Amino acid sequence: MDIIPQHAIESKIIEIRGQKIMIDSDIALLYGVETKRLIEQVKRNIERFPDDFMFQITEDEYKILRSQNATSNEKPLRSQIATLESKKGKHRKYLPYAFTEQGIYMIATVLKSPKAIETNISIMRTFTKIRQHASNYIDLFQKIEKLENTQDAKFDLVAMELQKIYEILEELTENPIEDGKKMGFIK
Repeated sequence: MDIIPQHAIESKIIEIRGQKIMIDSDIALLYGVETKRLIEQVKRNIERFPDDFMFQITEDEYKILRSQNATSNEKPLRSQIATLESKKGKHRKYLPYAFTEQGIYMIATVLKSPKAIETNISIMRTFTKIRQHASNYIDLFQKIEKLENTQDAKFDLVAMELQKIYEILEELTENPIEDGKKMGFIK
């Protein structure tokens, strides 16, 4: 059983630069450490965190995240942007770091407590479930697209047949049979 409910983790996963990420303060909250301590451990082991594992968000991205939180109808549970603000003041001293799934996994290698291990397992399971859901949607989309293409092809065939019938009827109405023969069945 997961130590952290899946919905609590999912609410902290956001998309920036086309990637699913988590913000450093949300990760710290989940792992039960201070954001400052988390970043210290990351910086001590920076060789484990290449650009595709971790990046610092820009001022513009930070403003967008803050405005999304301000306009959200959800009551935040100290997640995402609510945790972007430090306890000591309304603004952070630095822009937050964003961690991709691989970066979050790497955090578990630098935070060695039992809670960190359990938390990491919960986070990895959540990312896996998100990928599975996305895969299901892609499969469904492909099936719908294939069905639409099949229906379009059938519609085109029917349209061509109807066009032929229309042309024959038009020819018959324009060129009636003149030799007095009647069309149809004879009794």
